[in-house]
Parts: sequence; structure tokens; C-alpha cells
Amino acid sequence: MATIAAILGRILIAILFVVAGANQIMDPERAGADFLSAGLDPSLVIPAAVIQIVAGLALALGFATRIASLVLFVFTALTILFFHRDFNDPAQVDLLWLNLAVAGGLLLTFAYGHLVGSWKTVRARREGEVEANEARAETHQAELDKARAEGRAEGLAEAARGRDDTDVVVERPVVDTDGDGKAGT
Repeated sequence: MATIAAILGRILIAILFVVAGANQIMDPERAGADFLSAGLDPSLVIPAAVIQIVAGLALALGFATRIASLVLFVFTALTILFFHRDFNDPAQVDLLWLNLAVAGGLLLTFAYGHLVGSWKTVRARREGEVEANEARAETHQAELDKARAEGRAEGLAEAARGRDDTDVVVERPVVDTDGDGKAGT
């Protein structure tokens, strides 16, 4: 359950950034006006949107989760510093608190996101499962080889004690000398 919660939480945080970046790309004039009112160059709208989309997708997919969450944390901190400085405006204060909560979630993702449901952990788990399956197969084959050897040894021991040779199965190599798939010529 914790794995599902961690993955879902990471995806929900990522959606916030992907949608915001897409909105900035679809309406760069409005976003540029927001940047200008914050004292920033409007030409930064598209690079900021690309950062949000790329890092958001990486976070959602569990690819480079620590780097993506750190990039988005810095982005969110800069957003708080540049866009939510007017403490007399209740709407700005509300957005400041929301962005602080998102920044906290990103720090948690940075701290623990690489441990649960990330691309690396899924791949490592699969590699571990493959290695475990191979080890089980090797163990099974070794047990079969041991049982065959014990059976041969018992058969030879009975033959050595003078029992009927019909009960003993002795494997002899088959040599196909003429290439027709049968022993002999």
C-alpha cells in the first residue's frame, strides 16, 4: 500500500507542473505578463515551461526522481520568491502556503522517492527476481544431477553384489558414425 501511495503522490505532484508548463506554452502572452509583473524577463516563459514539463514527466515516470524533485523544488522556491511576495494580498498568501506544501512534498520525494516505485528500483527488483529464478533453476538441476548419480551408484552397487544385471541401467555413450541419427553404422 505504501508503494502505491508513494507512486500516486509523486504522479499527483508531477501533474501540477506538467499542466502549469503546458498552460504557459499554450498562452505565453499571459504568462509573459505574469513574469513581467514579477520583474522577470518574459522570454523566460518557454524555458520555465519546458523545465516544468520535462521534470514533471520525469517525476511522474519515476525516472531520475531525485534530480527531478530537486529541480522542481528549486523552481517552486523561486516561484515563491518572485511571485508570492505581497503578504497584504490574501490570495498571494494562500498561494504561498500552497507552494510551500508542494515544496515540502518535493523534498519528501527527493528524500524517499528513489526508494519506492522509481525506474531504478523497479529495474533492480526485476534483476533480483531474474537472479533468484536462475539460482533456483541451478539448485534444481544440481538436485536432479545428485539424484541421478545416487541412482547409478545404487545400481552399480547391486550389480557388484551379484544381483541380476537386468535391474541395472548403465548409460553408455551413443556414437553416430554415419550421421543417420542412430547408433552404429
